[in-house]
Amino acid sequence: MNLFKKSKGSFLVGFGYLLSPLSWWNDLFFNLPIAYGFAYLFNWIFADAFIILTVIGYWLSNIIGILMMQWGTFDLFFEDRESNFKRDVLLGLAGATIYTVAVVVLLYFNIIDTPDFLVAIYRF
Repeated sequence: MNLFKKSKGSFLVGFGYLLSPLSWWNDLFFNLPIAYGFAYLFNWIFADAFIILTVIGYWLSNIIGILMMQWGTFDLFFEDRESNFKRDVLLGLAGATIYTVAVVVLLYFNIIDTPDFLVAIYRF
């Protein structure tokens, strides 16, 4: 059972890292396609909200990454720790929100360039 728990924890930390804001270099390969897919999926319900849906999808993928890293770390390093789901989710929400606001501000003030696939839809 311990080996399974450690393996699960390693997977969660590794995959969560790829989704988390800590791997900013990997946004192009994971977070932005997930955000784009999320926006594409829900755009038919909320017409003309593609950019907002993209930001929400990006934010959610970061939250999921942070939470996966937290849960994986607990599996790896703590034997008998009871998880506090509410606290873990709130920490994930806070971290991902701060990161997403920073990215939106950088895009808005043209400090970083808008990805090519979003330029045709809307220019910040």
